[in-house]
Amino acid sequence: METLYFVLLGLVQGLTEFLPVSSSGHLVFLDKIFGVETGNFIFVSIMLHVATLISVIILYYKQIWQLIKHPFSKNTLLIVVATIPTVIIVLLFKGFFENAFDGSYLGICFMITAILLMLTYFKTQSTTSVVYHKMTYYNAMFVGIMQGFAVLPGISRSGSTISANVLQGVDSETSTSFSFILSIPIILASLVYEVYGCLKSGQQFFVGSYLNLAIAFVVALISGIFAIKIMKKFAKTGRYYYFSIYLVIIALIACFI
Repeated sequence: METLYFVLLGLVQGLTEFLPVSSSGHLVFLDKIFGVETGNFIFVSIMLHVATLISVIILYYKQIWQLIKHPFSKNTLLIVVATIPTVIIVLLFKGFFENAFDGSYLGICFMITAILLMLTYFKTQSTTSVVYHKMTYYNAMFVGIMQGFAVLPGISRSGSTISANVLQGVDSETSTSFSFILSIPIILASLVYEVYGCLKSGQQFFVGSYLNLAIAFVVALISGIFAIKIMKKFAKTGRYYYFSIYLVIIALIACFI
């Protein structure tokens, strides 16, 4: 039963990390429903995020390599500018974010994501000819702020960052690829921070079966690749608001569990 639960965790993480419905929100949602003891739940969540990070690297390795080769290019600096406000927000509200993993705000946060995605529809329908532009540092900073608050379970990181860009007039394909690549530094930072915290306090990283965790990791990686390919198709149409219907439903369910 526990192994099946971890397979489900990996599948949900891989799909929902890139589909704009909040991976952490769904992991907390499953934890509340099944109540299976996973040890350090935040560490489990971060490890599964690392699996999906590898999914991004596999599918965007060319773009990532260009960023590494040209550390002072505008594209690289856009990632840096977006990451800075995220880190500041996470550090300022660390305690609040950690407490939110008990699921207290799941319903509200799922609904916020639904609203953000729906706003992208009104943006594209507000004029017969939407004028898109290349990303600016101001765009990147706003995206980083949105990503910071997306640490809250239920607020989708990909959904909020893609919406933030689209609502500023950036085309959906650029917004989607930027969102996925932007996940890399914040996931790595989260992993380092969590490992440091465990080492400092003497706390175990994980209490449970490491085999189950490894299985969940692989499942998350594979399903993450699948989800990215789905989102690439959605990026061509920009119809992210389809996910709003699902989010409203799960938000209502989350309010009663």
